Amino acid sequence: MRETGGDQIAEAVASCVAALRPAVDRDWTEVKAGRLEWNCHETAVHVADDLVAYAANLAGRAQDAYVPFELKLDDGTDNSGLLHVVETTGALLAATVRTTSRAIRAFHPYPFRSADRVGFAAMGIAEVLLHTHDMAEGLGVPYRPSDELAESVLTLLFPHVQPGPTPWETLLWATGRGELPGRAPVTEWRWRNNLVIPAERLDLVGIRPAEARDLRLGGDGGFEWIEGGPYEGTREAAGFLLKAYEGGVLRPEFGVFALVRREDGRAVGGLGFHSAPDEEGRVEIGYDLTESARGNGYATEALRALADWALARDDVTSLFATVEPANIPSLAVVSRAGFTKVSEDGEGLAFELRGR
Repeated sequence: MRETGGDQIAEAVASCVAALRPAVDRDWTEVKAGRLEWNCHETAVHVADDLVAYAANLAGRAQDAYVPFELKLDDGTDNSGLLHVVETTGALLAATVRTTSRAIRAFHPYPFRSADRVGFAAMGIAEVLLHTHDMAEGLGVPYRPSDELAESVLTLLFPHVQPGPTPWETLLWATGRGELPGRAPVTEWRWRNNLVIPAERLDLVGIRPAEARDLRLGGDGGFEWIEGGPYEGTREAAGFLLKAYEGGVLRPEFGVFALVRREDGRAVGGLGFHSAPDEEGRVEIGYDLTESARGNGYATEALRALADWALARDDVTSLFATVEPANIPSLAVVSRAGFTKVSEDGEGLAFELRGR
C-alpha cells in the first residue's frame, strides 16, 4: 500500500503556502483565524511549532514527554519569513518520517501515549490542513486541500468517525469546523493514534482503517509479512473492521491487531476482537498465524497479552473464543492462555476467560 509519509507532508505544506502567500502583505496579528481564539500569525507559528516538535519527538525517540524546546521567531520576521519557517519545519518532519523505521514509536499524549512514523505524518498533515483552513477563512482567501490528503487523515487518526459525503467536509465536521447533514455539530474532539500492546517477543499493532482496506483488497496493509502472510483470517478480520468503520461503529481499541515480531519487525499473524464489549462486558476474540510462524508459541503469547490488556479495563468482564473441535493447535492455544470450555454446539467449542 502507499503509506502516508514525507511526500504527503510536503504536499500539505505546499498547499498551505500557496493558499496564504497572496495575503502576506496583510497584518496577520489583526486577523482572527476562523473560529479559533488565535490570530493568523499565532496560528501559523503554532503550525510550525507542531511540525518541528513532531520531528523532534520522532527523531529523538522521546518516550515520556515532548523534547523540551520551543520554536521562537527572530524579531522582525514578516509573513513571508513565517511561511518559510512553516516550509522548513515541514521539510524537517518529512525527512524524519522518511528516515525512521516503522517499528519506532515516540511520545504523543493522546490517546495511548505514542505514535509511529505514519501517525506523526498524519498528525502533521492534520495540523497543516486544518489550521490553513482557519487562517484562510480569516483572511478571506480560498483553500481546499486534496481529498486524498483529507481521507488519509480520517482513516489514520479518526477511525471512530463514520466517513461522510466527501473527506474534506467530513474532516471539517469532525473537528468542529463545519456541518454535515444528519449529524450533530461537534463541540469537542480528539484524534486517535493506533494502540500497540507489547508482549514478550511480539508487539500487537492496531490496524487502522486505511491498512484494513489494503489488507482486504489483497495488499500487505503496510506491514512486512513473513512468508505466506497475511493469512486469510487476518484479511477477513480486516474486512469486518472496515465494515465497522464505514458504519460509524468502530471502537478502534477493540479492532484488529497485526502480530509483529520484535526481532525483525515482520508480521506473523493477526488477532483481535469481533466487536466492542456488550452491555455485560463480554467480548469475543479471534486469531490466526501464517503457517510458517506456527509452533513457536506466538499465538498463546499474543492472546495472553490481549487478554491482560482487555481484562484490566472497567468495560470488559470476560473474553470468549470459539474453536472448531478438529483444530487441535487452536484448542491448545486457548487452554494455555487460561480459557476454559463453557459450551459446545454446532458452531464449535466455546471458551471463556473471566476477569478477576
